[in-house]
Amino acid sequence: MEALLWNSAEDGRTVVCNLCSHRCRLNSNQYGRCHVRVNDGGALRTLVYGRVIAEHVDPIEKKPLYHFLPSSATFSIAAPGCNFRCSFCQNWSISQAAGLRADDSGIKDYGSALPPQKVVEAAIKRRCESVSFTYTEPTVFFEYALDTAKIAKEAGLKTVFVSNGYMTPECLDMTGPYLDACNIDLKSFSNDFYQKHCGATLPPVLESLKKIKAMGIWLEVTTLVIPGENDSEEELAEIARFINNELGSDTPWHVSRFFPRYKMPDHPVTPLPTIETAVKAGKGAGLRYVYAGNV
Repeated sequence: MEALLWNSAEDGRTVVCNLCSHRCRLNSNQYGRCHVRVNDGGALRTLVYGRVIAEHVDPIEKKPLYHFLPSSATFSIAAPGCNFRCSFCQNWSISQAAGLRADDSGIKDYGSALPPQKVVEAAIKRRCESVSFTYTEPTVFFEYALDTAKIAKEAGLKTVFVSNGYMTPECLDMTGPYLDACNIDLKSFSNDFYQKHCGATLPPVLESLKKIKAMGIWLEVTTLVIPGENDSEEELAEIARFINNELGSDTPWHVSRFFPRYKMPDHPVTPLPTIETAVKAGKGAGLRYVYAGNV
């Protein structure tokens, strides 16, 4: 189906995708960095509408969200694709799956069909209080998530994004009225880290965090602490100060322990004292709610 949030370039053949902060310029038949949006004859098309690669009932705390509908269940879904290339991705087998498909038909056949109405029906049947768009990157299956969120809201369910925060302001403006909570990964406070390990940049993530907070969407932040990469006391303190000063002292910060995955199989597990240092940094910056994860 035709995608949202794009425009034609001056030549009438190139399209510019305005969904995430990569703002890909795509020639005919070219795929975006997400691998699930393509310039099809001068129009941008999404290839994963209504396709799920994962669906589960989770405790809301698994997102992690500790201050939003505590002790409730959430119906979690994911479509293929991601606009990041994190070398430490914990869900790489599904987030990067679309990039392994050589053609359009392969992407469309990946996963299973689950239309928006069926997502909401499944959530209600399983006694969930919310629908979470998670596991991969919900920004890249925006059209599917948006339609599902609208139906969920009408049915009295809450909606959640678990995201890398690389969406554009336009994307947030469109989805904001239908979004109740977000957990955003603030992976580092170093632009070099984002470029080296994620194929992205830091500033758009910081702007998204501030905008989400300003829109009144419930926000919690997660940092996966990786030994030798983003675990210095100085950087952890910088992240904590940003959250406290820009997002508020009541914003929960989850500091999670890294386990070797994907392209970092030889990195060590995060030592517990490092996680304790991060917790102390958060509290030292004035944050009221700092949680150690994966420990």
